Amino acid sequence: MKIKNSLTGKLEPFEPIKSSEVNMYTCGVTVYDDCHIGHARSLYIFDVMRRYLEYKGYKVNFVRNITDIDDKIINRANELKIDWKELVEKYIKNYREDLKSLGVQLGMVDKDGEEPRATKSIEDIKKYIQVLIDKGYAYATSTGVYFSVRKFKDYGKLSGQSIDQMQVGVRKGSDDTKEDPLDFALWKSSKPGEPFWPSQWGDGRPGWHIECSVMSTKYLKTDTLDIHAGGRDLIFPHHENEIAQSEAKSGKQFAKYWIHHGLLTINAQKMSKSLGNFITIRDFIEKYKDPDYLKLFFLSANYSSPVDYTEEKILEAKKEKERFLILFDKINRVQGSGGRVQEKEKLRPEIEFKKRFEEAMDDNFNTPAALASLFDAVTFANKRIYGQSSFSEQEKQTLYEMKDNLLTFSHILGLNLSENISVEVDSDHIEKLITERNVARKDKDFKKSDEIRKKLSDMNIIIEDTKDGTKWRIKV
Repeated sequence: MKIKNSLTGKLEPFEPIKSSEVNMYTCGVTVYDDCHIGHARSLYIFDVMRRYLEYKGYKVNFVRNITDIDDKIINRANELKIDWKELVEKYIKNYREDLKSLGVQLGMVDKDGEEPRATKSIEDIKKYIQVLIDKGYAYATSTGVYFSVRKFKDYGKLSGQSIDQMQVGVRKGSDDTKEDPLDFALWKSSKPGEPFWPSQWGDGRPGWHIECSVMSTKYLKTDTLDIHAGGRDLIFPHHENEIAQSEAKSGKQFAKYWIHHGLLTINAQKMSKSLGNFITIRDFIEKYKDPDYLKLFFLSANYSSPVDYTEEKILEAKKEKERFLILFDKINRVQGSGGRVQEKEKLRPEIEFKKRFEEAMDDNFNTPAALASLFDAVTFANKRIYGQSSFSEQEKQTLYEMKDNLLTFSHILGLNLSENISVEVDSDHIEKLITERNVARKDKDFKKSDEIRKKLSDMNIIIEDTKDGTKWRIKV
């Protein structure tokens, strides 16, 4: 198995610190608004990686944090004229509902059953900062505590930038108390009316970057993570700062592998409320009812690549899901005849599809190739079924095994294909209508033939005229 490591820019063999265990951390959401479909990509694609690692036999310790104190939260609460805690509780509740609607699993939880929240780790954060001060990497001023970037010699190794390059884009004099404009906040002194916690440096709150360093190592109980994941937009400065403060404190490598997903646009534009193209997870579920359409859209691109969301792509994803459900309906109606086993029936194609699926996922979680292997399996099975009304028991068994494997692989991808199609049908009645239609067609009574086709369509039945007769299937 190989992973593209953002730290080295290379495709590297995946070798966790412990041979059978993986410690994985991913940056979660800041709860000042509802999650949008850009968040959905992050939440979903890292859940797929966790599922696949578990399929490979690893015990995966997975932590995803919640930032519940931040400038954005304070500003939004002031804008709405509500208490910041009320805002946070509302959007944490909505976030949990979004996870449930997407079928994304929770990460590690605390004694209250919640994913790690920054405000529950304030004491740990203060202790962490004090160690950095004691080691000479941080200093206190009247406005807070800052990390001295130039004292960490490897600063910039993740983003590939030099200190001089970074200096160009920094606003001069943004905080005159800092020793260097590049230094970043570990602790922010509170302003009048802002939430705060008491500390040896005065009342204040933690900086954003320090939260992730503390919560990741606290909950995973290690100074070195196997995998740290997040969006490409977090590489600098967030992840760069995490590395600096974590490695300055521990003297150890913070994470072996850094994984970053590409960003999402809407019809080739950045998602923005001002542009009217802001799509929340709730908006999507309300419109399409099925999160699998969004997931199939995400799977169609490599996780590290940017993706452009369009309604046409979602409708294409809907058709892709229907391909699975239509095949499963066909397989469910296959009847074994107990006939003689033909030579071709000794082939076990599901083994080949399993191999292709695993090879794709082992290659840096190549979901487009993994998905293609499943669709090839669907095509293969459809060809085996097409035009046949009788199957040997072994052929029937092969088809059912292919269905089971498709369900297993789809579960790894977080897709929900196991639900039976919720359409009750009367097969005898359908066959009778088809016979009547065929008679009408033979008599060139095309009006009656069309009326019967429409009647079947209203019953959610699609008919296909083939050289071996008229076949029917349930419309999904």
